[in-house]
Amino acid sequence: MDLDPRTDRLSFNDPDEAEQARARAPVPSHDARILHLQRVPLFSGFNENELRRVAELSRIAEAPAGTVVTQMGEPGDSFFIIIDGSVAVRTPVGAGSQLQPGDFFGEMSLLDGEPRSATIVATTDVRLLIVDRSHFWRLLGEAPDLVSRILTILSRRVRRLEQTVQAILRGTNPP
Repeated sequence: MDLDPRTDRLSFNDPDEAEQARARAPVPSHDARILHLQRVPLFSGFNENELRRVAELSRIAEAPAGTVVTQMGEPGDSFFIIIDGSVAVRTPVGAGSQLQPGDFFGEMSLLDGEPRSATIVATTDVRLLIVDRSHFWRLLGEAPDLVSRILTILSRRVRRLEQTVQAILRGTNPP
């Protein structure tokens, strides 16, 4: 699994690679959560038992367009992975990026215990896989490969933020 070096998104956002990921998916399962997890690049390469464990530690929720999923400054107790739909990221410096299926958010508050750093608003109807705080740490302990994937994406987000801040300080348009 490769990350797109220009973004923090997994290459799943490429339609051809999405099709390949579906073709490599483990033996079909009747559990809807596992079926959804098979489409999420963060879990690519996980076998059905590993996916089942993730499914046991998560729940699926749906929210209509316009729903505030997380509010900046509020405590965070959940990690979200987008299964279907898209959300907008709003930070103190303005509107951020759009997140799409396969992208995730909410991990920072779980990692450092600080309040949410962004407001996330559903721009379409969304289906989310949600892992609560207690299960998040258990999941990371059981899936070290997941830790490395999350850290890689977090590092890219920090770099992009640094570039944006530098551009603002120079008075140029952020990348």
